[in-house]
Amino acid sequence: MTTMQAPGQTSRRLGGLRESVIREMTRLAIEHEAINLSQGYPDFSAPPEILEAAHRALDEGFNQYAVTWGVPALREVISENMRRWYGLEYDPMRHITVTCGVTEAIISAIMGTANRGDEVVIIEPLHENYAAAAAFADAVPVYVPLEPPRYDLDLDRLRQAFSKKTAAIILNTPHNPTGRVLTRAEMEGVAALCREFDAVCVTDEIYDHIIYDGRTHIPMATLDGMYERTITVGGLGKTYAVTGWRLGYACAPEPYSNALRTVHDFTTICAPTPLQHAAVAAFQLPDSYYETLTRDFTRRRAKMMGMLENARLKADPPEGAYYVLADFSEWDSGMSDFEFARYLTSEVGVAVVPGSSFYRSSGLGERQVRLAFGKKLETLDAAEARLMTAVEKRR
Repeated sequence: MTTMQAPGQTSRRLGGLRESVIREMTRLAIEHEAINLSQGYPDFSAPPEILEAAHRALDEGFNQYAVTWGVPALREVISENMRRWYGLEYDPMRHITVTCGVTEAIISAIMGTANRGDEVVIIEPLHENYAAAAAFADAVPVYVPLEPPRYDLDLDRLRQAFSKKTAAIILNTPHNPTGRVLTRAEMEGVAALCREFDAVCVTDEIYDHIIYDGRTHIPMATLDGMYERTITVGGLGKTYAVTGWRLGYACAPEPYSNALRTVHDFTTICAPTPLQHAAVAAFQLPDSYYETLTRDFTRRRAKMMGMLENARLKADPPEGAYYVLADFSEWDSGMSDFEFARYLTSEVGVAVVPGSSFYRSSGLGERQVRLAFGKKLETLDAAEARLMTAVEKRR
């Protein structure tokens, strides 16, 4: 049968982009009935208060468009919590925008602040959507890798990435996929460069409540001179186990708030209305919820680290978020990270993500895979059993 090619051409700005490797691994997991440790979504239920609020919102008729910037009650409670958690003041009417997930917030932020030919500094390893955000803005990404084995941020190397063309830097802490929580010194170093080069800092802070061993999350907007040049992005999916609700938010002063809102308005109009109403209940949960969250994720982290050690996958415990980058060199497989990830998924029954997919600089992450441990303990138990069976077969 002859294959017909459609006439015309695709956009040059998509050059170098491909479909999400993370979501590709999820599809492969479904195909092979593998335990999905590739995509970072919890397999346990959201708090009942939030689910009940969603039912009420549907029953009470909140099923049409919301105000583009978000349901007022949700923007109010986000504002209250930013003040309570971090001492940050954002006017819910002017400075807070509810988006269709963190991905949309980051893309809207970069498209609203970067022009064609501007440079956007991106820390590697990175979430895939950061590179897409720069591409959609027709900006030039400039990549700076964290330094293994601890994944420290080399501020001298970062300085070399900044120039008079730098419009923005995308910063993620707690960090996916390394689990680093950037120190105050690292954050201050980034802030100093933003002030010196008049750059905007777009911060992905979706894991701000998932931090271990008494560490503290430091929002960039709290540092001297950075409130005025920071777009703080957060979301509900990870903290409240509702990744499929696609609810994120961006907090920014003007003119960045206006620019972001313009992109948001003409791309998604508004986030899902009934779920926005339900999200109000999430931000009203007591402090004990976050204490339990930390305790439960600490147990999952311990389980994951023990599982990796038993399965001859080397990694250091993450400081935050719920991912581990693990080195598979001891398997002596001769496979690339993509081949190893597909092997684990199709033959062992445990889906992971190839490490190099988190980099754009060649040669990095090629002996690593990422595993997500935001799962029930019994899910991690089942994954360990499958990995140990594979290890025994290879002896």
